[in-house]
Amino acid sequence: MRPAQRAVGAFLALGLSIFGPTAGAAGAETPYDLVIVNGRVLDGAGNPWHRADVGVRDGRITKIGRLEHVLARRRIDAAGRFVAPGFIDLLGQSEYTLLVDGRCLSKVAQGITSELTGEGTSPAPHNEQTRRRVEHREQRRGVRVDWSDLDGYYSRLERQGIGINLGTFVGAEQVRRLVLGTGSEPPTPQELDDMIDRVVDSMRQGAFGVSSSLIYPPGSYAGIYELIALAEAAGQLGGIYMTHVRDEAAGIDDALTEAFEIASLAKIPVEIWHLKIKGRENWGKMGGIVERINAARAEGLDIKANVYPYTASSTTLSVCVPPWAQEGGTQTYLARLKDPEIRARLKREITTDYDGTWSNGWKSAGGAEGIMLSWVHTEKNRRHRGKRLSEIAAERGVDPLDLLFDLILEEEDRAGGIYFTMSEDDLRLALKQPWVSIITDSEGLSPEGILAETRPHPRAYGSFPRVLGKYVREERLLNWEEAIRRMTSLPASKVGLRDRGLVREGYWADLVVFDPETVADRATFENPTELPVGIDFVMVNGEIVMEGGRHTGRLPGRILRGPAATASPGTHGPAAPKP
Repeated sequence: MRPAQRAVGAFLALGLSIFGPTAGAAGAETPYDLVIVNGRVLDGAGNPWHRADVGVRDGRITKIGRLEHVLARRRIDAAGRFVAPGFIDLLGQSEYTLLVDGRCLSKVAQGITSELTGEGTSPAPHNEQTRRRVEHREQRRGVRVDWSDLDGYYSRLERQGIGINLGTFVGAEQVRRLVLGTGSEPPTPQELDDMIDRVVDSMRQGAFGVSSSLIYPPGSYAGIYELIALAEAAGQLGGIYMTHVRDEAAGIDDALTEAFEIASLAKIPVEIWHLKIKGRENWGKMGGIVERINAARAEGLDIKANVYPYTASSTTLSVCVPPWAQEGGTQTYLARLKDPEIRARLKREITTDYDGTWSNGWKSAGGAEGIMLSWVHTEKNRRHRGKRLSEIAAERGVDPLDLLFDLILEEEDRAGGIYFTMSEDDLRLALKQPWVSIITDSEGLSPEGILAETRPHPRAYGSFPRVLGKYVREERLLNWEEAIRRMTSLPASKVGLRDRGLVREGYWADLVVFDPETVADRATFENPTELPVGIDFVMVNGEIVMEGGRHTGRLPGRILRGPAATASPGTHGPAAPKP
């Protein structure tokens, strides 16, 4: 070997950078931006891992093979590590927190590189009423809604910069609010046409489908024919129907039937968000739920689902209140809670007279003891976060249901709780199903700054590493290959992300390098903002955003657009005709 060649080899062996458009002899290949060597590649498709190096140039994976001697600006030695596609979260809630802190630290720290948001509500379209609602809810964080449609929202994100890739669904509740407001009445034919037009416009601008969240008013007021019409419009443009079904407790069978009918009549794939069965009296029913979904699939309906790996849920305190009491908007709702006669009626309907026709969070949690106060807006109640409602009621010397109503009033319906409602056996059974992917159902947060004021469910920081550490390494419920498939190519295929979710040449270089011996979640219900361990590197579009557990400050995320959008970076396919 000549001296010059030995010198180059020494640089490469030490992992040092070599810059310049070309290096070595005339005509030599341009250096890779990044090369990952000595790792075990989990390709995301479920194939057995294999040893290979991965080369990245211009944000994409350009070579998989033997690359130990190529020139590279940055080399990562992944010996003893797995190299996997970046994880895809099909139910994030980061549409507004990204405007506060674009890093999305709680997500990328656990290996998430792409998120889909928009659960019933969505970041667009907006009118003056929906803008005011968001700005009231996000007042403490200073979020201003200065856009009206999805293109405007995406332009806002692109100007600011984001640390993950983000796409969205258009919310059925969102378009209902725009056209009908907060009432419970069904739309007229003309109003329904207007709602369909809003869905079509959003699909053309990049939405991946239409979504519903059928336990929250006014979205819960939607009837099945309204939902079928919106889903059919999205389906004709290549979209999917995502749904938080109408009941996840005693009424789960009827809720599933509704989802199946929408899939059949709208001719659209359906994804059930955070599949679960709530309430101790319903534990053990997951087997029947799985059987029904498998039977529907056998009949040709494209039904799939996702889960977060915890036995507690998290949502607003108002899921404990019947929908009729919330009709008419926030101020009308709060006025009802001040009325002693209405309070007495509500107490009866929530407890002794509950008729099973709505999703009763109080009942499924077993009352105040099963609900932990999670997030609040006022300073007054911040000291109560992390306490059970039963404990706070005892401190105040009030009836637990009166405490619930008082907290909703004091926080102007901006308070949430963690509901301990599910069984581990049911969760494990759901996790084993090949059509189940993994989600966080959480907004992107940070353990410092204003986003640290939120006391979240630990899923915000731990969902994906929890699956890898607890359910793969420790319990062997899944193997590494299958778990990674559930986090990558499976969610990508559900929504039509054609160039993400696999370690494959030509795909975007969203990559995670992790240690199978140590990867684990650290967030708990008591300390929910702890970052996970065992994830060495996270790359978004070829740029390192996490290294050694620290954020690099880079914001290389891209906008993800769905199948009906005109092709552009991160988009897929030409525009489709309006249905």
